[in-house]
Amino acid sequence: MYNLKHSTYFPNTSFNKGGIHLNNEKLFVINTNNYSEDILPTPYDKRTWNSTNFFTVWMGSVHNIPNYLAVGGLFALGLSVKQVFFAIICASIILSIVLVLNGHAGSKYGLPFSMLLRTSYGVKGAAIIGSIRGVLVAIMWFGFQTFAGSQALLILIGHIYPPFLSLGNDWNFLGLSFSAMISFILFWLLNIVFVFGGMKILGKFTNYLFWLIYLVFGGMAVWAINLAGGIGPIINHTGTEISNNQAVVFLGAVTAIIASWAAPMVSVSDFTRLARSHKDQIIGQASGVIITYLLFAIASISIIVGSEIAFGTPIWNILDVIDRINSKYAIGLSILTLCLTTLSVNVTGNIVPAGYQIAALFPKYLNFKTAAFIASIFGIIIMPWKIMENSTSIFTFLNIIGGTLGPVTGVMLTHYFIISKTKIDLNELYFNSNRYRYNNGYNLNALVATFVSSVICLSGQFLPLFYPLYQMSWIVGTLTAIILYFLLEIPNLGFIKYEKTG
Repeated sequence: MYNLKHSTYFPNTSFNKGGIHLNNEKLFVINTNNYSEDILPTPYDKRTWNSTNFFTVWMGSVHNIPNYLAVGGLFALGLSVKQVFFAIICASIILSIVLVLNGHAGSKYGLPFSMLLRTSYGVKGAAIIGSIRGVLVAIMWFGFQTFAGSQALLILIGHIYPPFLSLGNDWNFLGLSFSAMISFILFWLLNIVFVFGGMKILGKFTNYLFWLIYLVFGGMAVWAINLAGGIGPIINHTGTEISNNQAVVFLGAVTAIIASWAAPMVSVSDFTRLARSHKDQIIGQASGVIITYLLFAIASISIIVGSEIAFGTPIWNILDVIDRINSKYAIGLSILTLCLTTLSVNVTGNIVPAGYQIAALFPKYLNFKTAAFIASIFGIIIMPWKIMENSTSIFTFLNIIGGTLGPVTGVMLTHYFIISKTKIDLNELYFNSNRYRYNNGYNLNALVATFVSSVICLSGQFLPLFYPLYQMSWIVGTLTAIILYFLLEIPNLGFIKYEKTG
């Protein structure tokens, strides 16, 4: 529990019997018996992240297997090199803007995502939305990342011991070969090992990933450019003709890239609550995302298109490209890098949040490790290998993620910037909760806007008339939620008055 004897939440504060005061204005009162330090506002003396911290944390999150698969899928849709490059840059700009905006409350108040969510959805409503992000989406991503990492491991084992690839002959389990299943289980177990006690070892590995990522992928880009006969043939490469509406396909490409960040965009305040200032999180996040995606665009396009030109056949999967490298040492280093990046992102970004969220839902019966193990089991049950069956199946996965969390982002942004005008009453949020209890703990307007927006953009999966909306699920879901939530809140706008809290 947090000790408020020496307050560091705000500078120049004094601790009185009635609470914490700043210039004779009451800021908030916290009953420390009800809250752990993890969900209290981050004190100023612990807000140590500068722009460099944000820059590096996002740089390490871009170069992973799903992102390369998405770029390969864009070429499979028929986009040209210039269209793919422009789509990546447009997506990175939109992504950086949303990260900065949704991170504003974190850097201003030091609020974690779980508490910020209560301001827009209510105390109980936040538990529903938090479970969607922390359980449903996290488990889906965990399963996908685990299978992607296992495919990299399969290639590595196959080069070390070729007979491994033919184990079981034609036997398969729902489309998964025997050797692929063994590789999947091994990589799944590796994730579990780190969850149950190896996080410190993983942290030491990830300290070296930053430079290793650019060494490997930079080297692969140079290799692919040489194979293609220079940068010219890559730049002039044209995709297959797009039969559908080009604008819809292009926006769908932008959406797919953004959707891979749908979860971090929703919970970005868990990072920005550590920021020293707004300026640090703005500069760090914007530069970290845009510059990294610029380098990623150059590397991914060079690798995918260069290998297609060299080998005479479209190769959308980055793992298939690595498998064609002549040097076993280069293959080993590349696979090791992909496995480590996948493991790092998967454990910290997926299975750990899922474990904590499930444990919070059933505190009397489950602890974190047991809950994380249960989440990992569901990661197998969803059969994530189906997502990588072909060059475009990943877009189904990304559209579902975008259509689910895009509306949440829309509601959060609308509530914070338009409804509450960036003012949050911390006293009510932590101590009284009447203001954020809404209707028995649920903000029905926020929940309705979220649910309706998700249905609208995801219905295209089943209704051909709405398929274009489904292709742009995150964009459509976010914009629809913004408009719908604002319209539903119009009757309440004249009665909402927020105390100034800093």
